[in-house]
Amino acid sequence: MSASDRQVGGDHYNKLAVEVWDALQSWMTPEEFQGFLKGCAIKYLARTKGNDDIYKAHHVLEKLIEEKEKEQSKVRGASGNL
Repeated sequence: MSASDRQVGGDHYNKLAVEVWDALQSWMTPEEFQGFLKGCAIKYLARTKGNDDIYKAHHVLEKLIEEKEKEQSKVRGASGNL
């Protein structure tokens, strides 16, 4: 299950027609989007008021890892097609 398939801390984003981070990703470069995800994780860890914030940071970091892995697989695929 990918990070986009679930939400931590409620279901308010899942009720939207377009997931917020999907919209942001379409408006940003891959580098900008990864920076956004890093910033979100830092925000949740810095404000930790309980386990919910830690789980939210973990969720955002899962999304960041997925994006990094997609990026790496594109690079591997492109180098194999030379």
